[in-house]
Amino acid sequence: MVGRRRGSRATRGSQKPQQQSTGGSRKEGQSDYRERLREPALFAKEAGYESEVPHEKLTIAQAKRGTPAIRPVRVYADGIFDLFHSGHARALMQAKNLFPNTHLIVGVCSDELTHRYKGYTVMTESERYEALIHCRYVDEVVRDAPWTLSPDFLKKHKIDFVAHDDIPYTSAGSEDVYKHIKEAGMFVATQRTDGISTSDLITRIVRDYDLYVRRNLQRGYTASDLNVSFIREKKIRLQNQVDRMKETVKTVEEKSKHFVHSVEEKSQDLIHKWEEKSREFISNFLESFGPGGAWQHVIQEKSGRMLQALSPYASPVASPRGSPSSSPTRGRSPSPPSSPSSQSPRSPRSSATYPKGASAHPSTSLSSMSEGDDDEK
Repeated sequence: MVGRRRGSRATRGSQKPQQQSTGGSRKEGQSDYRERLREPALFAKEAGYESEVPHEKLTIAQAKRGTPAIRPVRVYADGIFDLFHSGHARALMQAKNLFPNTHLIVGVCSDELTHRYKGYTVMTESERYEALIHCRYVDEVVRDAPWTLSPDFLKKHKIDFVAHDDIPYTSAGSEDVYKHIKEAGMFVATQRTDGISTSDLITRIVRDYDLYVRRNLQRGYTASDLNVSFIREKKIRLQNQVDRMKETVKTVEEKSKHFVHSVEEKSQDLIHKWEEKSREFISNFLESFGPGGAWQHVIQEKSGRMLQALSPYASPVASPRGSPSSSPTRGRSPSPPSSPSSQSPRSPRSSATYPKGASAHPSTSLSSMSEGDDDEK
């Protein structure tokens, strides 16, 4: 057991440089991969693939276990790739991830073959080539790829496996153009993406043709660019103006509805506040002027004072001579009784005449007479 440990230490020391070299190779591989992502994929050479390492035949089991870095598994996927979309990209992603070390080769058919066997394309072959070399999963692009894969083509490009969906592809007088590939054990199936295809995209455009014509006219394309007649162009432009007016009217209606709604909310708030203020005012008024209110006590007190101020004094009570009295003439000497001879046998008091300078008031004359009597005494 001790010897094994010593031996293991020795082997560890001897294996350190190898581990470092392996780690360095991994880092170099990662840096190469990053560099490849920064640049587009390469086009395949016309002469085919040339390798210093002998290209031996691989089985699917061997490819899944993994191969050396200098011997990647060369997988081929072909197609038209018109209007390159997510369905194409997902199929290529599946082909790239079939094996741990995969070199993906993508074959793109030319316009001549495509128009002959499938139909007219939207994109030209050069545009389709450019779309493929900028896909991150693609390592190599074969231009003018054949419609049916021949043994010479497979040998020329050192193709190990062919990736495609397993639905039989009927074309060029054949029930399945990949039948011989499947029989040779070189076929690997991928899954199609439902809901997206080139035919679906073209169908959308054809179905909404008028909409897209109007769209491009608004963006500055001419009627000749869109292959539209002069009358149709004017009709479409008039329809665009009508639609803009409808949008404007719709916008104004929405704004007016919003304004009316806000006014209604504010008016309801004002009415609610007015009701609250009116109730508060009425309650305060009743507390001040209602029965038993504060103002009723004030008014009663004021009215009592006014009545007391306006009421006359009480008549003076007769008191014995010489005793103090509460009459206003208290302190004055009483006047003697008038003799019968001093009374003038004249007309009543209302018609009596008094000497010039004499007072017409009886009390004044009596007091003056009493003063004269005192002088005589």
